[in-house]
Amino acid sequence: MAVQQQLHKPTGAFVGASWAVLFIGTLAYLIGLWNADMQLNEKGYYLTVLLYGLFSAVSLQKTVRDRMEGIRVTGIYYGLCWTSFGLAVLLLSIGLWNATLALSEKGFYAMSFVLSLFSAIAVQKNVRDLANMGDDDEAVLADVEA
Repeated sequence: MAVQQQLHKPTGAFVGASWAVLFIGTLAYLIGLWNADMQLNEKGYYLTVLLYGLFSAVSLQKTVRDRMEGIRVTGIYYGLCWTSFGLAVLLLSIGLWNATLALSEKGFYAMSFVLSLFSAIAVQKNVRDLANMGDDDEAVLADVEA
């Protein structure tokens, strides 16, 4: 039994808020990293963890959505997406746990990281929904012209 989904176009406010929060979360994390009193290799570690986390969050969202829509996704890729996402969060957690930062700084990095990951998922969802809406609009126009 196939489940039929009805796609709703995301509002401009939700799309704008998602992009704004992604920009704010990522920029806050990067500004904090730029101003941090740590060695360059530590800054590189936290930058890489952020980039890895953003990529894994977007990839995971796409994979989960593909499966939900009946698009074939191999089990190994699906598992790798979940593993990558979990590893990104784990790597940040371990890094912050062992860092010689004040608790407020650790909280700042953790919250801006989580904000960035969540907003990346929302942005990916919006991009996909809007792309699908565009395809539907083209299909409707093709039907009208025929």
